Amino acid sequence: MSGTVFSLAGKGLKLNTRADIEPWIAAVDPTKIEEIHFGGNTLGVDASLALAEFLQKTTILKIADFADIFTGRLITEIPLALTAICDALKDKTSLVELNLSDNAFGGRSVEPMVPFLTHNRTFQVLKLNNNGLGPAGGVVLANALLESAKLSKAEGKKSSLRTVICGRNRLEDGSAPAWAEAFAAHGTLQEVRMPQNGIRMDGITALARGLSRCPDLRHIDLQDNTFTADGEVSGVEAWTEALKWWPELTTLNLSDCVLSGDGEVPQIITALAAGSNPKLHTLQLQNNNLETETFLALAGGVSKMTSLMLLEVQWNEAEEDDENLRTLALHLKRRGGKLVATDDDEEEEEEEEEKEEESKPAVKDLLDDLADALDKVNIK
Repeated sequence: MSGTVFSLAGKGLKLNTRADIEPWIAAVDPTKIEEIHFGGNTLGVDASLALAEFLQKTTILKIADFADIFTGRLITEIPLALTAICDALKDKTSLVELNLSDNAFGGRSVEPMVPFLTHNRTFQVLKLNNNGLGPAGGVVLANALLESAKLSKAEGKKSSLRTVICGRNRLEDGSAPAWAEAFAAHGTLQEVRMPQNGIRMDGITALARGLSRCPDLRHIDLQDNTFTADGEVSGVEAWTEALKWWPELTTLNLSDCVLSGDGEVPQIITALAAGSNPKLHTLQLQNNNLETETFLALAGGVSKMTSLMLLEVQWNEAEEDDENLRTLALHLKRRGGKLVATDDDEEEEEEEEEKEEESKPAVKDLLDDLADALDKVNIK
């Protein structure tokens, strides 16, 4: 534990009973804890009940990180343990973030989260990545968030919800309309990440319409869902229409989304190239069957995309020596940005980041030496 952070993250503890967990929490004052991190351990029912008692005593808790805490647990254990933890957090008005990612509780174990999602209307960040929710589980959680928004509205209060991260959950088209309705009802989302969910055109279209009611959106990640199929482009059309409602958008990840299947320039690319979102900083379009005409449109519009600093387009249908890619690379380089068009570009970027990290200790040592020298001068 350090200061206001209580962390057992990554210790690989198997905490089955109250006796197993009490030595770890006995010496910690819950009233002083702002963050708690338990990821990478596994909790049984009795240990979770003891932890819940600890959580109930917290008064300034802001971050509750319980990602990956049920590895090896029976499906009969998880609902009871999850109920204890979520109920303990239900009335915490100080709470900002709840992370329950990487817990394979599936659609059968989502009900314990409903009271928290419905009644705690002060938290801002919800992380539910890789939980195996499925369409049915997704509908349950989305409906809980919708009810929360309705309760806030009835009380004349604005929603506090800002971030929803719910990727790799097999949400599919079946739950997308429910999520869209919940997002629209809150209207306050700034970051939505739902990659790798098997959502196809109908669901993608619903999400576009729901999220268009969130004018403060800054970060959208829909990677590895499907925008077009068999010549139908309803998903692309819906998202093209939605772009104008997001003036604050800075990051858009539409990689692996089947934006184009016939070589035509997707409408959404035409709109972006025309400067539809002036604050767009990062645009990710990898592996979308995009061809030369699309890169021509982007090259022609890069001067209108005045904030764009990172464009990722690898694994599309373009030659490495495509002059449009050269034009894009030149424009971005001039403004201090970067085009990633091949695996080599990606490796180069990673190497640059590694060099920066390696140089930090050397810079720190230099600054320390300089400080020591100045101290000696002052002493004299």
